[in-house]
Amino acid sequence: MSAGDPVNPMTFAERALAFGRDVYSGHGKIEIMPKVSVSSLAEMAVAYTPGVGHVVRHVIAHPEALGEQTARDNMIALVTDGTAVLGLGDVGPRAAIPVMEGKAVMFKALAGIDCVPLCLDARAPDRFCEVVRALEPSFAGINLEDVAAPACFEAVRRLEDSMDVPILHDDQYGTATVVTAAMINALAATGRKVEDCRVVVNGIGAAGTATIHMLTALGVGDIIAVDRYGILDVDDVRAYPHWREIAARTNSAGRRGNLAEAMRGADAFVGLSTRGLVNRAMVRSMAKDPIVFALANPEPEIEPEEAEAAGATLVATGRFDGLNHCNNVLAFPGLMRGAMETRASRISLDMCLAGARAIASHPRLEHALLPSPLDLTLHAGVAEAVGREAIRLDIARRFPEVGEIAEKTLLLAKLVNSRA
Repeated sequence: MSAGDPVNPMTFAERALAFGRDVYSGHGKIEIMPKVSVSSLAEMAVAYTPGVGHVVRHVIAHPEALGEQTARDNMIALVTDGTAVLGLGDVGPRAAIPVMEGKAVMFKALAGIDCVPLCLDARAPDRFCEVVRALEPSFAGINLEDVAAPACFEAVRRLEDSMDVPILHDDQYGTATVVTAAMINALAATGRKVEDCRVVVNGIGAAGTATIHMLTALGVGDIIAVDRYGILDVDDVRAYPHWREIAARTNSAGRRGNLAEAMRGADAFVGLSTRGLVNRAMVRSMAKDPIVFALANPEPEIEPEEAEAAGATLVATGRFDGLNHCNNVLAFPGLMRGAMETRASRISLDMCLAGARAIASHPRLEHALLPSPLDLTLHAGVAEAVGREAIRLDIARRFPEVGEIAEKTLLLAKLVNSRA
């Protein structure tokens, strides 16, 4: 809303500041509440001491009962070191707390998952991984957030190798899952075959790298990766190791040059970089009926109206103030719920691809590329698809009946929202 809105005279910035400040008790968007009553000494004796002693002895004798006796199986840690917060960069762990609280609200409201935000003053990779590994007894999953590339790739690899719970770096595969879902629908809407398409991905950090992996798995025929030095080149000595790995699996025609050269004749552009990098001429140089995903936040690589004026047939941004919002909130609640319900040892690329297909096939508004994130049945459907894929891949350790994950996810989300 604008400052002069007759319904709410506050600016959007003022509303955002008030949203986490002016609440019924203290400050912030989240709290921890008991699920049981402790209104009498008898209830206190059962909930705390001496009652917990019996629970401890039971868990010692039956370790598998931990999830039944505690909240652990529905609890995840939201972990960041604050090195890549939104579009603001390396602002540190304290400034990252608002993002983690907002994320916790989304997990709880959309999939019923309890979250503990943990913003760590631990920049060194060894220290960061050591702290996260030590959290495993308390959590059924770890969501990494706002950890900068290229350190994030090594952190995920180390944690997946050493932990027995699913690890989701949302900036990688949460984003990539939604981009892939949007691409599935965009290609279908413009009558393109995925294997015949050329897609330019600009910004080869956490999100861009994962997006290329997923678009490759989807079967996109030709992907051009571009970052600050132009089209990625395996011979570029300035490149990060992950750039060289991406360069080796993209750009089969050996193109050279800048972003403008990469976009010439391309079917689709995916921007995961920074504002203002694309102009009308670059869009006009693309193939007929071009697809433009300008996803930089908070300001896109090109404004939607500019892209449309240049002839873009389909335009998406990462914001929620436009029709085609392509944001990772469509994916991460269901990805984590599906993995948790099957007690999957990890969240694989195939599980993310199953989630992307579930998002793409979910009912949506006419002319919209993707469904609304407020549709609770969406997250239930994603969780079900992810869980079924975990079972198919033989990385599940729990095997819910078909439909059980979706039913539970929807029930929990409705319960949470009815109490809000």
